[in-house]
Amino acid sequence: MPRGSWSGSPSWRQNWLRFRLMSSWLRALSRPMPPSKRPEPSPLSSLLPAIRWAASSSPVLPGRGGNLTGLSSITPELVGKRLDLLKQALPRVNRVGVLWVPGGIGERTQKSMMQEAEVAARRLGVRLHVVQAQGPSDLERAFSNMTRARVGALTVLPHVMFLVERKRLVDLAAQSRLPTIYPLRDFVDAGGLMAYGADDADLFRRAATYVDKILKGAKPNDLPVEQASKFELVINVKTAKVLGLTIPPSVLGRADQVIEK
Repeated sequence: MPRGSWSGSPSWRQNWLRFRLMSSWLRALSRPMPPSKRPEPSPLSSLLPAIRWAASSSPVLPGRGGNLTGLSSITPELVGKRLDLLKQALPRVNRVGVLWVPGGIGERTQKSMMQEAEVAARRLGVRLHVVQAQGPSDLERAFSNMTRARVGALTVLPHVMFLVERKRLVDLAAQSRLPTIYPLRDFVDAGGLMAYGADDADLFRRAATYVDKILKGAKPNDLPVEQASKFELVINVKTAKVLGLTIPPSVLGRADQVIEK
């Protein structure tokens, strides 16, 4: 199996692989690619085509080396879109937390995400309270920090650690009674309030075209890394009720899925 290179403990990588491994598509592996580093070729990666979810602000990574190609589910513009949706769902909110992992994404992508958040915040008339979490042990401290700062809502930036720890993250948001929007529907399936991000099912379907091309002789490194093109808004109204919130019909009407039970 190609070696993972995202920052974090081996247990995170193992859990992530168990969660994301596709059924063994004729020796093609699909798993997230670390955002901040180019993958290092290994003896095994020269034999095994790997189709990965990349985290990059560019749809094409020329000269990336190795035997890799994939799809990117991280788009900086979505950070502003999530703040828009959060403000529409909670019109009275005026202070929003931003939870992120410093150094967890490529520097350019991370800078773009923060810029998008700042632009959206100014336009929406909200103040941002940025909170760091380097690992799972920092999550409780991060939520305590936001409680002291009287944050009224939260947006979570994409990172593998957050997805692996999604149940704990969702539980902490509930305990803090903090309405939160996440980057993937997996968080809402775990009990989170809202998510807006790439449609995972569509990414899996598109990954199949990569497999087909590779099996027909295409070199993975000749196939461009593409951006996600289909996105979904998922809202958990059961969680909203627990938080004492009423999501406006205008927002519910835009949702691709509303979870009620």
